[in-house]
Amino acid sequence: YNSYLFQIADKILYFAELERELTDEYFQQNSLESLQKTNLGFYEEVMPENYIESYANPEYSVKIFGEETGAMLSAFYTSFRNYVTYSFQHQRFQMEKWNKLFIDVYEYLNDGKPETDELKKLTTRIYTTFTSEGAIRNFTFNYHKDTDIYKKIVMNADLNDIRYLYQYGRNITNNEIKTAEFLKDYPQEKINVLSGAITKAFIRGYDLAKKDLSIKKTIGVFYHLGQERIVRTLIQDLADNGLSAIPSMVFTTHPNKQYRYDHRFDSSLYLDEDFVNKANKNQEEAAEKCGDFMQEYAGPVYFDPFGEKPFAPEAKSACLKLSEEQQKLSQQMNMKGRQIVDKYIPRSKTSFCIVGFPLPEIGEQFEEIFEETIGINMMDTIKHEEIQQCIVDALDNAEFVHVKGKNGNLTDIKVKMHKISDPAKQTNFVNCGADVNIPVGEVFTSPVLKDTNGVLHLKETFLKGLKFTDLNLKFKDGYVEEYACANFDNEEDNKKFVEENLLFPHKTLPIGEFAIGTNTKAYVMAQKYDILPLLPVLIVEKMGPHFAIGDTCFSWEEDFAVYNPIDNKEIIARDNERSALRKEDINKAYTNCHTDITLPYEDLDFITAISESGNEFDIIRDGRFVVPGSEELNIPLDEK
Repeated sequence: YNSYLFQIADKILYFAELERELTDEYFQQNSLESLQKTNLGFYEEVMPENYIESYANPEYSVKIFGEETGAMLSAFYTSFRNYVTYSFQHQRFQMEKWNKLFIDVYEYLNDGKPETDELKKLTTRIYTTFTSEGAIRNFTFNYHKDTDIYKKIVMNADLNDIRYLYQYGRNITNNEIKTAEFLKDYPQEKINVLSGAITKAFIRGYDLAKKDLSIKKTIGVFYHLGQERIVRTLIQDLADNGLSAIPSMVFTTHPNKQYRYDHRFDSSLYLDEDFVNKANKNQEEAAEKCGDFMQEYAGPVYFDPFGEKPFAPEAKSACLKLSEEQQKLSQQMNMKGRQIVDKYIPRSKTSFCIVGFPLPEIGEQFEEIFEETIGINMMDTIKHEEIQQCIVDALDNAEFVHVKGKNGNLTDIKVKMHKISDPAKQTNFVNCGADVNIPVGEVFTSPVLKDTNGVLHLKETFLKGLKFTDLNLKFKDGYVEEYACANFDNEEDNKKFVEENLLFPHKTLPIGEFAIGTNTKAYVMAQKYDILPLLPVLIVEKMGPHFAIGDTCFSWEEDFAVYNPIDNKEIIARDNERSALRKEDINKAYTNCHTDITLPYEDLDFITAISESGNEFDIIRDGRFVVPGSEELNIPLDEK
């Protein structure tokens, strides 16, 4: 075990010294080349070319130490990769805690042949002996107005000096550098317009939902490194509207997505009933202490980055997995955690705004794609909502909506609609403009599950950053009954891939949403630059019909009445048979999942509404909108 232990010891000593050196002067005194070299040193171990023979790789660790011990020691090893964050955020208390554990593990492994159960208990000690203090720190970091670790960088750094990126301690690649360089020379007046539009969209989300923004004081800002010039202006605009921004979540290019994928179930080493009960108890105690400032939180503005190459993971038998019992416990823990947070930050009193921006990895035409994306993000939402109203009015006459694929797409599904008792005041579909979701462009509903039957098929799709080939989901009464894909040669591996990455931690999921995307300009942009696989769900869902498996779009706020902006009708389709179970047992009502799956226009034969009397009328036929009043949506398609 000496090689393994010495590598961890080297990390501990290196980052202890680095933490002392990390002052404001450090980033001014070191050259860009020096900072780049140091940053590379943090992450090169897990980059694909080195990961093969790293203890962070469960496959390699199992090869060295054996199946049970190897996977466990690989998980323990990765815990010390968190020292990058601990050193940059000066969390000496975390380093001390893990240093003590390392010494105990070191002594245990050198005493003789370790017992698997004892080693597991020892290496997971920190995860199983935690207190509510950790949850308090998390709530404070995410929701307290004084959180300023990232805010200081955004507001105080010289954004013309690319060295500022290295203050985060995160993996810095060409994506982050080229984004920062591009925005460094981007006209400030354009950034002002963009930031103003995002701010207005967030506020409009509150207005349309008839929620009270005046009682809120803080707002989250999530962004990708390199976008600080936009974020700085946004923070100022939000402050002008009485909201103190909390940049609490930052994203960067991951050094190796396979590494992240390999360790997604490491919690299997300690996830049991005692852990779940203790975790929820600590979270509840922490929320009570943090409740005052949590209630001031308005929700997040999220910059959704896109352009990274799709990831096709390798299935490895060496990786840790959750047992069926642990999957149930994970779901139980997440559900209880959601209830705890919802008590202080209820969805019925908060909102959000998501907007997409490309990364340079999208290709040589990054700057052109960025400009076209901005154009799509800034489309006239009122005009688009007026067109969509024609589609909503037509769909409100339907008992079922029939969706059929073509060109090798095997989709053939009938979706059951809720019954409208008062057509003058009620509607089934949300007329969705550019407020919570930018860009504009979809109408959506929560289908009735019973009698929603058929097949949803995608020849190729990208979900949660993963590529799915020939994804086939068969629905019976609104639930996934059968599922398959063709990612691997082995049928069992394919089923497991769908289970772990779409259904987990469930064995089946309901259809929570049926929608028709109407943003044909976005679709044409995707075709023009051949970037459809690289676009985020946020944009892709606006480019054709889509189904979401999991919860409805109204989860946790079904009893809160919402109305469409054009006709002011109440949207009654906020519930389905699954979410209605909250009235009996909330643990049975929600899945804590919502994954959008979109059919492209060219693979769509028709979307046809079927009335209760059996009359049929098309919404889309041969990839074109045919509802009177919606013809303008076809112009970008015809000009393509």
